[in-house]
Amino acid sequence: MTRTSSSWPLRRSIAILASVEAVLLCIALVAGAVALTNLNDARTRLLDQTGPQLLQAGALATALVNQETGVRGYLLTRQQDFLDPYRAGLVDQEKAVAELRRLGAAPDIPAGRDLAEVLAAADTWRGVALAQAAPGAPVPSAAQIEQDKTLFDALRVRLAAQTTHLESARADGRADLSSAATLLTWVLVAVAVMIAAGLVLLYVGLQRAVVRPIRALATAVRDTASRDLHRPVAGTGPQEVRQLGEDVDGLRRRILAEVAELETAHALLSTRTQALERSNSDLEQFAYVASHDLQEPLRKVTSFCQLLQKRYADKLDERGDQYIGFAVDGAKRMQVLINDLLAFSRVGRRGGEPEVVESADLVARATANLEDALADTGARVTVAEGMPSVRGEMSLLTAVFQNLIGNAIKFRGEHPPEIAVSAERDGGDWVFSVTDNGIGIDARYADRIFVIFQRLHGRAEYPGTGIGLAMCRKIVEHHGGRIWLDTETTAGTRFRFTLLAHDVSEVPAEEQDAA
Repeated sequence: MTRTSSSWPLRRSIAILASVEAVLLCIALVAGAVALTNLNDARTRLLDQTGPQLLQAGALATALVNQETGVRGYLLTRQQDFLDPYRAGLVDQEKAVAELRRLGAAPDIPAGRDLAEVLAAADTWRGVALAQAAPGAPVPSAAQIEQDKTLFDALRVRLAAQTTHLESARADGRADLSSAATLLTWVLVAVAVMIAAGLVLLYVGLQRAVVRPIRALATAVRDTASRDLHRPVAGTGPQEVRQLGEDVDGLRRRILAEVAELETAHALLSTRTQALERSNSDLEQFAYVASHDLQEPLRKVTSFCQLLQKRYADKLDERGDQYIGFAVDGAKRMQVLINDLLAFSRVGRRGGEPEVVESADLVARATANLEDALADTGARVTVAEGMPSVRGEMSLLTAVFQNLIGNAIKFRGEHPPEIAVSAERDGGDWVFSVTDNGIGIDARYADRIFVIFQRLHGRAEYPGTGIGLAMCRKIVEHHGGRIWLDTETTAGTRFRFTLLAHDVSEVPAEEQDAA
């Protein structure tokens, strides 16, 4: 008669079941170890390699921009002090490159190739820039300046590609970390299932020795996961159960450590953001105080120069009168500059409450302020029908239209200025356009013209302080919009800027459907 498993001794059955369970448990532990290793490797790559590489790439970009700033300042002034940012940028570049190579940017991998391309582009630009800045070198021509700008733009493209690749690597690292964590979770679930199956089969013999300790461990894990991750997890009973508890507790500690690192990084980012906001506020306050405190000395200089000219007019020769005239004119121009700087610093600091205003009324106020200039030049301002209403500060938005229309009058051509103001809807924004038939602006200067104190013409050709467009940009950005030069316009100049619509319900139905 053949013996069946039911006739086996309990010890043998338990031994066979325990052997099978032991084999399955070993497989699960190996899978868990592999999952833990993958999780640790993914975390190490993300936190110790990819993240620092991205930070050093940013430091390298900053160093190269500082070099370009120093060389450009030196070319404009020929003063050695302007080369200090360039020299500091070289030192920072060497540090960033050395750190990137230490972090694994070998020449035979994408990160190393990106670094090599950035350095090659930097060497190419630096060779041209240093040749222009060599002692005794002539003042760079417009073509040389354009060449230098083109080379540095190519360098910016290489830096952007490097950053993109590193961000992609970071995203891949995060995906690997998530996959490793998921795998580990499934491994733990598999372990629990196998142990539960073994407990069902060995219920009678192992109830006291195995089932209760495992249940206690499972309860502790659930309580820790659902209530408080800081509560330790400890297993009781057989050594295997205690080891499992230690592994789970080790995983809990790792998770807590990583969460603490993330919270620290977030706190550091928040601190730096607040420091940047304070720095910007301090700079604006400094500009306001400096502009305000300089008003009185300038008024005294102007007044006393005029008194000298009036009281001693019969004792001064023509050259003396000319010198006093120069002093008075310079003081007046400085006062205009300070007033403009003061107005610039006040944007967004002492404004009134935003209100719904009609853009047509804003244009009307601006043209009324420019009435004399319009009459003297024969300029004509045309406002499109159906101009919208927007939400903002009336005085600031009036200043935007006044600056743009004033520029159109100032930089006019041979014919009387023709200025057109219009608006069109773009989703939740209104896009305003101010177009003229003046001398136009080269597309190369589309960004430069919005930088404070940047002028494309000499003061003798066109008066002004170079603050108007910078103020326009600051006001528009203060209202949540943006402003730019339309480089597709071939005749005259067209400035465009956006302002948020005061009522989202005004969005056309077809645009809402598309959204």
